[in-house]
Amino acid sequence: MSFPKNFLWGGATAANQIEGAYNVDGKGLSVTDITTAGSLEHPRMLTYKLNGKLEESPALPGAGLPEGAVGAIDSNEYYPNHVAIDFYHHYKEDIKMFADMGFKTFRLSIAWTRIFPKGDEEKPNQAGLDFYRHVFEECKKYDIEPLVTISHYEDPLYLSEKYHDWQDRKMIDMYVKYAKVLFEEYKGLVKYWLTFNEINTAVMMLDMFGNNNNSDEAYQHAYQKLHYQFVASARAVKAAHEIDPNYVVGNMICGIVDYPLTPDPKDVLKCRHDWEKNIFYCGDVQCKGKYPTFAKRLWNEHNVHLDITDQDLEDLVKGTVDIYTFSYYMSNVVTTHEVKDKVGGNFAAGAKNPYLNYSEWGWATDPTGLQYYLEVIYDRYEIPVMVVENGLGAVDQVTSDGKIHDDYRIDYLRQHIEAMQKAIDDGVDLIGYTTWGCIDLVSAGTGQMSKRYGFIYVDRDDNGEGSLKRLPKDSFYWYKKVIESQGEDLD
Repeated sequence: MSFPKNFLWGGATAANQIEGAYNVDGKGLSVTDITTAGSLEHPRMLTYKLNGKLEESPALPGAGLPEGAVGAIDSNEYYPNHVAIDFYHHYKEDIKMFADMGFKTFRLSIAWTRIFPKGDEEKPNQAGLDFYRHVFEECKKYDIEPLVTISHYEDPLYLSEKYHDWQDRKMIDMYVKYAKVLFEEYKGLVKYWLTFNEINTAVMMLDMFGNNNNSDEAYQHAYQKLHYQFVASARAVKAAHEIDPNYVVGNMICGIVDYPLTPDPKDVLKCRHDWEKNIFYCGDVQCKGKYPTFAKRLWNEHNVHLDITDQDLEDLVKGTVDIYTFSYYMSNVVTTHEVKDKVGGNFAAGAKNPYLNYSEWGWATDPTGLQYYLEVIYDRYEIPVMVVENGLGAVDQVTSDGKIHDDYRIDYLRQHIEAMQKAIDDGVDLIGYTTWGCIDLVSAGTGQMSKRYGFIYVDRDDNGEGSLKRLPKDSFYWYKKVIESQGEDLD
């Protein structure tokens, strides 16, 4: 069997990782604009002033500023997102290359601060609205369907300072106002929307790192942030359907598969509880419109007390998503036992799986895990599913004749496409696949350019040097063939 005829083949990006032009045409500062470069050994940092003193702290996914901090740019630091790959001035060239590969869809996000520079303005910034209109019109020129993430780790810095990273329910109204502007402005140009990127990382990442990130206070912060974002997402879904009944709105989950390391019942139970906390908690609220039965257990574990109103609960019921979308890169194993062989890498931690191979960044290659995740999720929610991020970060070398032979990337993607086909054969309603970083971009985790994902090489290095010239890799031509054959020709 081949993939469905209307299957949405494409690639995925995020505004803060490709656009650059961080202070152009009225754009305000996002939290990502005060995020430094990093590496596998050194985390990216948020830079800010606290009590008048310039300080920094690790920039975890979705992280906000400490209370009382004011974001600041340190002239001695390098901020890779400020220029990124300058998609802002190269979008026509890039979209044409996507079209040359045969893309049916292009996942991108909108920078909130291009539309509302501080986040709470009365009227949107026209230059920002115009930019995305031009991008969407360019996509339509090639019959590419935009898949738009409304918030992709891109909170306005001003709002993060004022409302302490979603710790005030006023953020709900700010987000919904922003989303409604997008729904009205791009009616007829965009059909598919995602509310928040990898919304579950607010909780998922807490147990992975030290620095008091797994304290009761940290969990209180994370679960309250999630609740306000759930309500904001639900109200946005309802508004989207009222503005255009043809709109399709999805959630977006960081889909990391967990396995028990041993058959010890304690490992099996811990694995289930990790799935509940990291995956099902967010999926259940956004797909079923209500908190799951295990939510109270999760809150009680960390003495969490949430601000939840009856209106919030009503909104959640009325604002369930139309599709379930997720990222998938790797799997983890969990155990209650002490282990010697551990993973150490970029957002990867815990015991190593002896049956899998690991990348330079500590991520396990596990295509079977993708099939497993698809079948578990579709069985649980029974709504259409999309894989909206999947790819291999690797160091690519340009040969003397100007070629990039990335067979390792082709092999990784081939295995995962085969896994998706098996899930479809098993009854999963999978409607699309967008590989992550279809063009080289700034790594969210490390801030590096050398950790490359794309089918298209961009001449820029980890220090911000390079011509920004675009160059197709071997995988570019391979993916073109995959799309042309509806996933049948994977050689």
